[in-house]
Amino acid sequence: MCIGICIGNKFLSPKYKKANEIFQIMCTLSLIFSMGVMLGQDDNFFDKLFTLGWESFLFFLVPSVCSVILVFILTKRFMDDKRKKEKD
Repeated sequence: MCIGICIGNKFLSPKYKKANEIFQIMCTLSLIFSMGVMLGQDDNFFDKLFTLGWESFLFFLVPSVCSVILVFILTKRFMDDKRKKEKD
C-alpha cells in the first residue's frame, strides 16, 4: 500500500490517480477479507477472541502512546528553539 501511495504521488499523472486510489482500496479490502478468512478457519476462534482483543488493544495502545510522547518531546525541543529565535 505504501508503494502505491509513493508511486501515485510521485510518478503517476493526474489522470491515473483515480485508478490508483481504487487499486489501493481494493488491496485494502482484499487484505481485510483474507484476514477474516484466516480467523474464520480457526476452530477455537471464540475461545481466543478475548486474547486477540487484548493483543489488538495493546498493539494499538503502545505505539500510539510512544508516538504521542515522542512528538511531545520533539515539539518541546524544536518549537521552543524556534520561538526563542523569533523573540530575539
